[in-house]
Amino acid sequence: MINRDLIRLKVVQIIYAYYQNGDRTIDNAEKELMFSLSKAYDLYNLLLLLMVDINKRASLRVEVEERKNARLNTGVVVNRKFVDNKFINQLESNKMLQDFQENKKKNWDNEENFLRTLLEQIQQSEIYTEYMAGGESTYEEDRELWRKIYKNFICKNEDLDAVLEEMSLYWNDDKEIVDTFVLKTIKRFEESNGADQELLPEYKDNEDMEFASRLLRRSILNGEYYQHLMGEHSKNWELNRLAFMDVVIMQIALAEITSFPNIPISVSINEYVEIAKLYSTPKSGSYVNAMLDHIAKALIKEKKLIK
Repeated sequence: MINRDLIRLKVVQIIYAYYQNGDRTIDNAEKELMFSLSKAYDLYNLLLLLMVDINKRASLRVEVEERKNARLNTGVVVNRKFVDNKFINQLESNKMLQDFQENKKKNWDNEENFLRTLLEQIQQSEIYTEYMAGGESTYEEDRELWRKIYKNFICKNEDLDAVLEEMSLYWNDDKEIVDTFVLKTIKRFEESNGADQELLPEYKDNEDMEFASRLLRRSILNGEYYQHLMGEHSKNWELNRLAFMDVVIMQIALAEITSFPNIPISVSINEYVEIAKLYSTPKSGSYVNAMLDHIAKALIKEKKLIK
């Protein structure tokens, strides 16, 4: 699940904090990076559990209504289509998700008000109304319902952002990326896999974990060299006049460009330009793009960089 987009973002955050913090040790920075990435994986699992807990609360409401109807002998049959949804029941029984919950002891039990409000928003929506009005649904239709629910009610949910911020400061900038992994996971589910359906692994392979560690260490250990390159190619701008975040972003970008020849230069530059747009000044994207492109071309010309 932890891909290189997330790794780059985390390395920028950790190195920025590294220079702001008086206690500068590269080993501590690396430990903080790995811990921060593991917290992102926790968030992925917790957001999957959020869907399960929404359904659990819906099930409780249905059970209360069924008992009430039985007691009053109304003869009314409660529509169980939502709570009997094949996809969400498969997710609830998922072995990997159950292992996460048992090992990490994380759940939504303390967020009853938020869950109640979220369930009401879902049940008052056209998505829910149309689904409940239909006949018996296929597994694919059940899965698609939850993809729509997640996309419309869980992505970009400010109340949820506030709840997550209370749970962990590490999740402030993670959710938008992690949302894409949750949506990808929903699409990957197959009914035939039952409880054994695989969730996304924490890392695709050891190569990504090594990428994270190496990128962080190269960025810090060769920081003076990368800043020297920036100073040489800053076109009449003194390095200390640049936004500090821009310097950090370009330093890490140069570490990637010079340390990972298998990654195309254009890919590396584009990734850090996007980070600059998000985390630095309005003009940072274009400036970082021009600076990195200029330095890369100069290094290639001087045969210090082979691409």
